[in-house]
Amino acid sequence: MTSVQMRGITKRFPGVVANDSVDLDLYEGEVHGLLGENGAGKTTLMNILFGLYQPDEGQILLNERPVSIHSPADAINLGIGMIHQHFKLVAPFTVAENIILGLRGSLFIDMKKVQREIAKVAEQYGLEVDLDARVQELSVGEQQRVEILSSLYRGAQVLILDEPTAVLTPQEADNLGVILREMARQGKTIVFISHKLEEVMKVTDRVTVLRGGRVVFSSLTRETTKQELAREMIGRELSGLRSEQAAVVLALAGAEDASLAAEKIANGAQAVIEVTDLHVNDDRNLPAVRGVDLTVHRGEILGIAGVDGNGQHELVEAIVRLRPVQSGQIRLNGKDATRWDVRDTIAHNVAYISDDRQKDGLILNFDLSRNAVIKLFEREPFSRRGLLNFDAIDEFTKNLIEQFDVRTPGPHVAAAKLSGGNQQKLILARELSQSPSVIIANKPTRGLDIGAAAYVHERLLAERERGAAILLLSADLDEILLLSDRILVMCNGQSMGVLERQHADVQTLGLMMAGTPLASIEKQGAIS
Repeated sequence: MTSVQMRGITKRFPGVVANDSVDLDLYEGEVHGLLGENGAGKTTLMNILFGLYQPDEGQILLNERPVSIHSPADAINLGIGMIHQHFKLVAPFTVAENIILGLRGSLFIDMKKVQREIAKVAEQYGLEVDLDARVQELSVGEQQRVEILSSLYRGAQVLILDEPTAVLTPQEADNLGVILREMARQGKTIVFISHKLEEVMKVTDRVTVLRGGRVVFSSLTRETTKQELAREMIGRELSGLRSEQAAVVLALAGAEDASLAAEKIANGAQAVIEVTDLHVNDDRNLPAVRGVDLTVHRGEILGIAGVDGNGQHELVEAIVRLRPVQSGQIRLNGKDATRWDVRDTIAHNVAYISDDRQKDGLILNFDLSRNAVIKLFEREPFSRRGLLNFDAIDEFTKNLIEQFDVRTPGPHVAAAKLSGGNQQKLILARELSQSPSVIIANKPTRGLDIGAAAYVHERLLAERERGAAILLLSADLDEILLLSDRILVMCNGQSMGVLERQHADVQTLGLMMAGTPLASIEKQGAIS
């Protein structure tokens, strides 16, 4: 039976049509995969279903009856829930307190009765969690269960999950898939938004692809392939791409033999990034990095894997000197960089690709020209005798736009006007324009669609071949396995060990991400 029908949904924003006469059917008892490049309109469409946006045109039917959804409260009352990428939990509160938060009459509620009711729902769907535990004490996977449990307790029959596995270990992601299948078996309607085609094929019953705000493809999952979905998402045949980029796209789509791993680092290769017994605190001045050692050689990509919040962010910020070091040493190109400041890293040509392009990577209200030279404007030819040379800046920016295929009318467009993928290309263009010997890439494809991610990967691989030492941080194990020569896994601020790429697999990495040291796994004979 059809649970939700969206008919002719159109949503316009200034200068763009996000959804263009979209029709979508969601059925009871199914997991429906929703795919598309960034800007394709999938999140906008689901935000309309959840009442965060109002459509300019179109109609929503729930169980074949027209409904008006003016707010998330309306959606919840109609049995529609949405789990966002960033959880909406209050960290000091208990699980039970978070679940009842905002419910009518929650100030005068029988908590024992409520906990019994929540426990019953949790048992029904296999959502085991300690109701008395404080959210700040839970793992990311457990917090996600709390979000799902909260929606189910509030009566959700339709549940939307936006990139739900982005911050999970492989084992947690597999467990979530089991939970979603059980929910579907019991008649729930699940919308599963993801860029990871492997898990889409594994978890979903049907799949719909949006491109340019329109539905371009819909199929039963068992009747399509990862390669076909990738082709529909990017809107062109893979054979039309450059060979290296096509290989990356195929690898992301799951093609078994597509590998761009470089030849093994030659014996005696120069150590470019050296970190010794590093200790770094977080924003609350609590230990975040605890005695980490790592080395990255010339022409090597060292991947850093781990569930978000285990010290990786603080580690890379310390290396690029955005965060102070408590103890230990950082050496870049043989020089002690432990006490450098940001100006020193710029002067020594250290490239940094931030995980938050809009907060740290760009000044959004600046045009592309000013963003392109924001680290270089004091150098010739951009500055002469203390005055900016705007002709040189514009020429430099135009060259970057052409070389990195930044889709923009010109260099004087505000960075805020670019799509996420083009913003990332502009950052790459700026950071790589000076042929850096050190590249720190912190989640460089975060939030990007498969085509834009393939472009970023191609550029990083080209830089490695040029001889740069690259430290790659990513929460996406497919990306880590695809690009890295060696992989360091972090848990609770510590290194769980370093694996050569040829010895790495998802199961081993997942165990290490959950806190099992590599030495213990090797001792048990789990790795050859």
